[in-house]
Amino acid sequence: MNFSSLMLGTVQFGLNYGVANTHGKPSFETVKKILKTAADAGITALDTAAAYGDSEIVLGKALKELGLQDKMSIVSKIPPIPENVDPLEFIETSVRNSLERLQIPVIPVILFHREENHRYLPLLRTLIDKGMILGAGVSLDSLPYAGVADTVPYVQVPCNVMDHRFDGAIRNHKEGHIFIRSVYLQGMLLMPEEKILPGLVQWRRKLEAFGLPMNELCMRYLFSLPGRKSVLTGVDTPEQLAENARIAALGPLPEDLMKAVSETVPLLQEELIRPGLWKKA
Repeated sequence: MNFSSLMLGTVQFGLNYGVANTHGKPSFETVKKILKTAADAGITALDTAAAYGDSEIVLGKALKELGLQDKMSIVSKIPPIPENVDPLEFIETSVRNSLERLQIPVIPVILFHREENHRYLPLLRTLIDKGMILGAGVSLDSLPYAGVADTVPYVQVPCNVMDHRFDGAIRNHKEGHIFIRSVYLQGMLLMPEEKILPGLVQWRRKLEAFGLPMNELCMRYLFSLPGRKSVLTGVDTPEQLAENARIAALGPLPEDLMKAVSETVPLLQEELIRPGLWKKA
């Protein structure tokens, strides 16, 4: 498996996603242009999920037409497992369906999409033995589950300049690979001040005082964190991806700036930094 340090998220390929998304779901031709831009920039890591509309179908078809199937390492996800089903049967059926939609013989890494399902991780050994997947893990979302990351080889977590809930999990993760999403907090960190959550305004102002463009500060902050990781960002256009690749090439922040930035925002309440809870905020 070859996971580049910058990872392309593909939820936008299947859904209208993100509070800052003004383009909507991209056309198939735009998807191909985005993937070609990714390949040209050295990006080899792609994130998708069965729950992202028809993202897997679009991704599989586009990669095949571009001849990029063997050049990309895909991470996909198993939908939430209902209580009244055979979990192994549900998991295996989900993975087989993902393989068919993605048009690939094996999925490099499969994650449980819901953190509560991490208890089924031992069942994924069966899929590894069958050659359906190479690695397995879980996508985490809430602070009570942060400790799970220490025991799982492949894990996806949210983290950004305002969300420090998983800082310790990222530092302590030793085995496998960690995928970091929510670089821009679904675009919230880059929106005009009058459109962001009021509870985040004072902290955004403090971060702006460092003088870097906010997109650069957000991206380079995550590249400054330790460990084997890929920083995941979704885009709506090839131009957005090219800009992300440009910023990623700048590398980590200087050590003194990284320390100052990491100490600027305290551990905020989840209603402010967890998109699934924004209605409460």
